[in-house]
Amino acid sequence: QVQLVESGGGLVQAGGSLRLSCATSGRTFRSYDMGWFRQAPGKEREFVAHITLIGSRTLYAASVKGRFAISRDSAKNTVYLQMTTLKPEDTAVYYCAAKPAGTATMSASEYDYWGQGTQVTVSS
Repeated sequence: QVQLVESGGGLVQAGGSLRLSCATSGRTFRSYDMGWFRQAPGKEREFVAHITLIGSRTLYAASVKGRFAISRDSAKNTVYLQMTTLKPEDTAVYYCAAKPAGTATMSASEYDYWGQGTQVTVSS
């Protein structure tokens, strides 16, 4: 069973920073590409960032490119999303997801496992 546990969400003022973490098992970390998605109230879930298992290739949504950075720490079996210059429109529940290692993708349907989500609220 693949388990993903997010943490690090909270309330921050516009222009501030947060770092989200997604803890996984070692087996998951060694086998899966990882991604972050978000869902705001009344909106569909949207892609945020992706990092591949091999080569650590990254992919970002246009709305966060240059402000967010995804990374993975193999020693801690953890994926991070460093978020800077946060905007009120970044307010959402953020989800960590895992897919079998392969091509970088923005498609949520290609991810097999999801965490429970962590709330990020950016005040203006």
